[in-house]
Amino acid sequence: MKPNISGLMYIAMAFAVAMFVMACEDRYKRVGDEAAEPVYPQGVSHDFSLTYTEAPEGMSNQDTSATRVIAVLRSPLSEDFTNLQFQYRTFPEGLRVEHYDEQGRLSTIEADYAIIYAQTNVFDLQGHVVMETHDGKRLEADQLFWDRNNDWIFTEGRFTLTNPEEGTLLNGTGMDFNRDFSYFNAHQTGGQMEVPEEEDPS
Repeated sequence: MKPNISGLMYIAMAFAVAMFVMACEDRYKRVGDEAAEPVYPQGVSHDFSLTYTEAPEGMSNQDTSATRVIAVLRSPLSEDFTNLQFQYRTFPEGLRVEHYDEQGRLSTIEADYAIIYAQTNVFDLQGHVVMETHDGKRLEADQLFWDRNNDWIFTEGRFTLTNPEEGTLLNGTGMDFNRDFSYFNAHQTGGQMEVPEEEDPS
């Protein structure tokens, strides 16, 4: 019996196509953004409020002195990612930090968005960031980092610092300072100062 050539060719072609498809199987190892798996918070808090307190130094176990409040964090929404190896907490709807010095004087920082890194205790404040000190100084920036362990604040971005007590307005890019502005280092600056006019003695 004479073999069916067309049938054999059809089978051979189908086999070749199948081998080609198998050879072209996607074995590409995805890296970077392609390999990123979705990350979900382990907890979500609405109307978030967290109070930091400090006990007096040298406090004994029989001391009834109350601890003092040193900072209060407030936010409409907090997302807790401290279950991850690199732990952090986000505030996608903004964050307000109220800080009290040893005399109980209030200074505040507000930001449109914030991240707190748990291991380093560094605050990454973003958006329209406004810091107001108890003595009236006002700092505005697009981003500020606050190293809470060292009580140090810094940025590489643009900022505006208003000091009504001295009548100065300072603009610049990049700075670092301690929270009460007793030390301040601006990298690039420009600004203006109000100079009161001398009264005419006549």
